[in-house]
Amino acid sequence: MTGWNVLAGVLLGAGTLLIGITGLGMLRLPDVYNRMNAVAKAASLGLVLILLGVLTLLPSPRTAAVVTLAVLLQVVTAPVGGYALARAAYLSGAPMSPQSRFDALAEQGETRPGAVPEGPGEASRPEP
Repeated sequence: MTGWNVLAGVLLGAGTLLIGITGLGMLRLPDVYNRMNAVAKAASLGLVLILLGVLTLLPSPRTAAVVTLAVLLQVVTAPVGGYALARAAYLSGAPMSPQSRFDALAEQGETRPGAVPEGPGEASRPEP
């Protein structure tokens, strides 16, 4: 076993572990906003690590080009998609966890269905 195979195994294992932790977070986190955060961050990094592991196992210019394109697309689109989905959940009235202490969209003037507007700087959250 060469050093490249060991490195590839470590990258693939770390990526798989992060994606597994993301799945666990989907089950354990309290609300849709925390779950979106877990998916947008951990799964993206996990996929990037897996792609780098594949590149380490199959080093060729074509593989490098495909992996580079896939990593760039993942890094650019995953955070934007996560934000868009979380904002859509917010605007549709998905409840926030009672542990949530900060509501940035309410401070920006966004209104949730059923929310009662409060004073400036205060988060407006619907009653559970």
